[in-house]
Amino acid sequence: MARDDRSRRWPASAPGLALLWLALFIAMPVQAEDDTLSVLSWGGAYERAQQAALFAPYTAATGMRIEVARYDGGLEGLRRAVAEGEVPWDLIDMTRSEAMAACAEGLLEPLSPELLAPAPDGTPAEQDFLPNSFGRCAITHSIFATVVAYRQDAFPGTRPESIADLFDQQQFPGPRALQRTPAVNLEWALLSYRVPHEELYDLLSTRRGLDLALARLDELQEIQWWEAGDTPVRLLTEGEVVMASGYNGRFFDAMVNRGAPIDILWDGQVQEHETWAIPRGAPNPETARDFLRFATTTERLADLSRHIPYGPARRSAAARVTTHPDSGIDMRLHIPTHPLNAERALAKDEAWYARTLGRIEDYFRAWLEEREGP
Repeated sequence: MARDDRSRRWPASAPGLALLWLALFIAMPVQAEDDTLSVLSWGGAYERAQQAALFAPYTAATGMRIEVARYDGGLEGLRRAVAEGEVPWDLIDMTRSEAMAACAEGLLEPLSPELLAPAPDGTPAEQDFLPNSFGRCAITHSIFATVVAYRQDAFPGTRPESIADLFDQQQFPGPRALQRTPAVNLEWALLSYRVPHEELYDLLSTRRGLDLALARLDELQEIQWWEAGDTPVRLLTEGEVVMASGYNGRFFDAMVNRGAPIDILWDGQVQEHETWAIPRGAPNPETARDFLRFATTTERLADLSRHIPYGPARRSAAARVTTHPDSGIDMRLHIPTHPLNAERALAKDEAWYARTLGRIEDYFRAWLEEREGP
């Protein structure tokens, strides 16, 4: 595990945190030690899975220590660090939409598929990885999903079956927890109107589409907004809300490892690529590339999916996913890309978000401020 002095959050865009972030940044050592790789990741069950499947094995193989700093997404900290020429991280685990936006701003180092290992049978990496796994500055390693989970005891009769049920507080009363971001919330709002998947992002590109989506969200009387990925799990398991959006792996961890009385609603799951990226000006870029090659091998990706149910980006790894190491549960049935779960899934249009992120976030923030009042 990371030492306390380095396991800090990278704030996304929360107001009032700039001075705190600056103080923490100044306290961080600018250059990592020669035997230490500094990684930004997401904490919680996800980081525990990475520790078991990636970080500890890499340290055992190379002697290189890995220290993990936690963040909840966003590019502001990266922009500031690159602009000041004092980047303390070697590698970032980030969503593909944010990696695309960061690459376009010149915040990331270029990455080539040629640095990746072939599959065990010799298949080149470019043929083994799923389509669209390689960007100019990022390489997909897993497919995760944002889903809705609900408390089993909240609805003893009819249980939620459709993403539209998220917005039906008559049949399914009680407070909801949603991520404080336009992403996924806008998609779900339009899906509740039965907008076809293929028309969704075209409609969201219009003022009418955004207004429709926000009007649907406005119908929800009680929303607890979350930013850190472990928050919706806590709110749901402690009974503060009856339905919550969140990452499928976090909900799985709560269900299997802690016996939480919750279920996942797979309808409307929004799938997204999770990538590795190297920030421009990273202290140890070559070591970061070496780790990236190690962490994206067939063996490592299959092992990661055995610890947390995210779909591996390599076909050869998907074929090797078996059971959870502790519970013995068949992990293939809990991966977002499994046919039973993916029947009504939506693939997040990450290129659309990379182009429109700033405008959409401003629009969403203005609506949120008006909803919450002074």
